[in-house]
Amino acid sequence: MGLFRKRGIRNKPKELVSQTTLENAFNRRTFVIGGGMGGIGAILAARMGYIAIAENERWVLESESNRVNLSLIPPRRGWILDRNGAPLASNRADFRVDVIPDRMENPERTLDALADILDLPDTTIADISKRIDEARGFQPIEVATGLDYDEFAAISVRLPDLPGVVPQRGFSRFYPTGPSVGHLLGYVGPASAEEYEERPDPILITPGYKIGKDSLEQQFEEELQGKPGARRVEVTASGRIVRDLETREDTQGKPVRLTIDGPLQDYAARRIGLESGSCVVMDCETGDVLCMSSMPSFDPNSFSAGIGRVEYAMLREDERVPLRNKVLKGLYPPGSTVKPMHCMAFLDAGVKPEETIICGGGRRIGNRFFNCWSNHGSVDMAKAIYQSCDSYFYHFAQQVGFEKVAEWAHKMGLGEEFDLPVTSQFYGTVPEPSWKQRKYDQAWQPFDTVNASIGQGYYLVNPLQLAVMASRLATGYKVVPHLRMDDPRPEFEHFDFSAEEIDYVRKAMSDVVNGPGTAGRARLPIEGIQMAGKTGTAQVVSLSISDGKTGPWKYRDHGLFVFFAPFDKPKYAGAVVIEHGGGSGSAYPIARDVMTYLFDPAKGLEALRALETQWGGTAQQRLDAKYRAYAAANGASVPPIPTRDDDIFDKVEAEARLAARQAEQLGDSVTPRREDNEATSQISRAPPSAQTPDRQATAATDVPEAGE
Repeated sequence: MGLFRKRGIRNKPKELVSQTTLENAFNRRTFVIGGGMGGIGAILAARMGYIAIAENERWVLESESNRVNLSLIPPRRGWILDRNGAPLASNRADFRVDVIPDRMENPERTLDALADILDLPDTTIADISKRIDEARGFQPIEVATGLDYDEFAAISVRLPDLPGVVPQRGFSRFYPTGPSVGHLLGYVGPASAEEYEERPDPILITPGYKIGKDSLEQQFEEELQGKPGARRVEVTASGRIVRDLETREDTQGKPVRLTIDGPLQDYAARRIGLESGSCVVMDCETGDVLCMSSMPSFDPNSFSAGIGRVEYAMLREDERVPLRNKVLKGLYPPGSTVKPMHCMAFLDAGVKPEETIICGGGRRIGNRFFNCWSNHGSVDMAKAIYQSCDSYFYHFAQQVGFEKVAEWAHKMGLGEEFDLPVTSQFYGTVPEPSWKQRKYDQAWQPFDTVNASIGQGYYLVNPLQLAVMASRLATGYKVVPHLRMDDPRPEFEHFDFSAEEIDYVRKAMSDVVNGPGTAGRARLPIEGIQMAGKTGTAQVVSLSISDGKTGPWKYRDHGLFVFFAPFDKPKYAGAVVIEHGGGSGSAYPIARDVMTYLFDPAKGLEALRALETQWGGTAQQRLDAKYRAYAAANGASVPPIPTRDDDIFDKVEAEARLAARQAEQLGDSVTPRREDNEATSQISRAPPSAQTPDRQATAATDVPEAGE
């Protein structure tokens, strides 16, 4: 004890632990823990209250989205109808399958499985793979349309093993007459990434939704597209559909009714046959465009389903350019088809119809001799039209000046752009002195008047303009073309010509067909109805390359024909242009049959069926056969199609502009042609001296296009 004291250690009294002490300590701890848990509970309760009340709407939506899937239903497009209410473009029930790249775990394995189920060729799979690689991940890629129910069901039951695959029932665009309306209507296709970025509407990336991509489908997009519907379904956590909850039906787009006569459009396209060209027919009383056929064409059903590389390569490599709308984007020298219109300009300048010239196989202007296609002797205005005497037009075009002629060319519709719902149109060239000075910085020369007076040289027009010119010649009114039935019809302006002057030109054009003119084979096989017209041959290369009738197809002359009927009371007018047809003889038989169909459909169809038997079937049948042959010969070796559909037609348009420039560059390189037809035997041949011009005139700049 002494030791403990020395070290300063004292004994403390031992604390006694009682029952009361233990109870007090437990109670204190219980109160602290309980208070803490109560605080936490209060916080949780407050949070739950906030979630249940303040954020109720948000979490209801979240929970609903886990339980319910909401998907948009692509709307059905409005129909495009002809003037009688028959469909040119409609919709049909369709089973289809798309893929969404973002949702695909193994694209290669998925595509292999789809190829096995749907029996897809390797070229199709290669095209789909390319689209998947280049598309935005959210953008649906079409795999196949037009599936039968068994194929649709086979994919549907395998969906758990095919993530990213979207089979669906819906409607697809359908064009009953296929290639006959390809250029007129265009086609539909999925929206591109650029289009989605410009208008980020969810419907644009909904599988199965397509928009207008060219021509009228694109022009009338706002009216045709309709309003999407929606579908709500209850699903499991794995996404399996339990039941349908609610469906809001889509609203179909509005129909668009055109002035086009559907059966006539199809007939004209088929009648062009194996040729490359176009046919336009108008109601010259109202201005309604009844037919705008451009052939060869493409099947818009193929483009709408997603054209494959083999079919695209076949179209792209065809020298007859089936992707080009030749009605609006084909530019050609009008040739002698403008001669009646030039006569109207001569009349306005004071030339009398009975004034004559002597055609001795050509005409000397200054110190040069310009050939005519034959020796016509004494020629007045009527004979100049129905026997297409070049000499007459050389003479009077020099006399009145080509400025006056060019003025009337514009009044008659040449070189003009019309207010129509089309994506674009080329309006060509009506040459005259100020134009040449502006474009080439060169003065107008006498040979420019010579060439332009017979529709050659720098002259370029499209077939629609020729049809408008024919309508205005037939009626004496400034007929304006219309393409939609709802468009107002303004009162047409009357040209300042007497009825006698109009009748005079009309009768001369009738004699082209029904008299001693150049197109006797164009006479209608219908009692009491006569067609009037004017032939034209447009040179495409110089005489040193081709005589215009034989040799390679692309070196042959274009054939043209403008017409109206009945000649004494015109109701219909139009134009036919055949590219590299070897002369007007390739054009006016088509016009004859098209007009025969208008007045007597049974007789017109009888003639067409006989021809199609020789040609190997209808336009659609020949296109299908050509595709099968091309695919068998080329297989998968063809290059892929452009990524964007727009690139396809942008390139076609650029090439059309280049072709127009090349035609214009032919300019003054015009060579006389002799055309063998009914009129040839009635016209005496020029003596050798008249057939041989001065050697000074042998330059290409001094010789004209042949008459008809």
